[in-house]
Amino acid sequence: MRKNMECYLDNAATTQPLSQVCELVAEAMGTAYGNPSSLHKKGVESEQYIRQAAERIARTLKCQTKNIIFTSGGTESNNMALIGTALANRRQGQHIITTCFEHPSVHEPLIYLENMGYEITMLPVDKNGHIEPETVKEALREDTILVSVMLVNNEVGAVLDVEGISRVIREYSQDILFHVDAIQAYGKMRLKPERMGVDLMSASGHKIHGPKGIGFLYVSDRVKMHAYLHGGGQQGGRRSGTENVPGIAGLGLAAEEMHREMEEKREYLYSLKRHFLSRIEEIEGVTVNACEPSFIEQTAPHIVSVSFAGLRSEVLLHALEERGIYVSSGSACSSNHPGISGTLQAIGVPAELLESTLRFSFSVFTTKEELDYTVECLKELVPVLARYTRH
Repeated sequence: MRKNMECYLDNAATTQPLSQVCELVAEAMGTAYGNPSSLHKKGVESEQYIRQAAERIARTLKCQTKNIIFTSGGTESNNMALIGTALANRRQGQHIITTCFEHPSVHEPLIYLENMGYEITMLPVDKNGHIEPETVKEALREDTILVSVMLVNNEVGAVLDVEGISRVIREYSQDILFHVDAIQAYGKMRLKPERMGVDLMSASGHKIHGPKGIGFLYVSDRVKMHAYLHGGGQQGGRRSGTENVPGIAGLGLAAEEMHREMEEKREYLYSLKRHFLSRIEEIEGVTVNACEPSFIEQTAPHIVSVSFAGLRSEVLLHALEERGIYVSSGSACSSNHPGISGTLQAIGVPAELLESTLRFSFSVFTTKEELDYTVECLKELVPVLARYTRH
């Protein structure tokens, strides 16, 4: 009987922390326990960890440390960017543009703003999860104050033309702010927000082999934004609250490590994706979503969405789990209660496949051997489960 192999293929949900990150977090928690706002030596020691992390992240973005606001993670970064800028620019207008397949941490704050009287335009995407910059241009209005899109879709790995979208926004008006949810992109591709024409950019630590509960928001100098949290005035008054020193330290180191030899890491992930796609085709009744063979490298290197005709994704997910394989049936960031994916609906996945889709996502720790094991398990499980679930 074949021995199970543990295969963690849910890296779009969260990643295994780097060992050196764990060591630094423990060091900061154990020794730099002073309040970073305190003026004595122990406070200065803590503040140095924050400064070092900000410098590390700023180097990856080619920006200044003053442009980095540390947050509790991607959700707070997105909420801060959207609500903070909307409130600060309300006199200029109340129209915001986004797409119909954003992460809940973007979609829900926009619904909140809509209930406050803002007008939200949600643009459609094509079957590959793309949106033409011209489509954004056509939606721009005199009262548009903000455009928000994700760079990499967390469910299907579609990559949006952020620079093209930025160009049409700038050509229309220099006053409109542009927010990019880069939570699935940061650490996987080199991002220079100033050169890309991006005003606000969100990132999260646990997506890049860093700690959970920590993230950052890049904010350009020209952004006017209301403070999201009020209190002691930390981080220049932009985000009050005693900073999470161990988490910030770990985030900074993870960011630095993921940007070291990034091209090699990125090509390795693409090699895994190409291998997995070539093997998954060996299974009958399989559909790969938003990733046509001709433009694999125009998609994110670490995400593959696969639909299995005639199967319920939750059943297949748990069958794989019994073999030591861990995958997702969608965005693990929204809820542990499965539901119909808005992303899959947005790209036109047939209704009969909406509840038959799994997301496989890789990291630098993933091996081809693990992918081969996964495919062999799928070859065994899919026909059996299809017969079992067929009425």
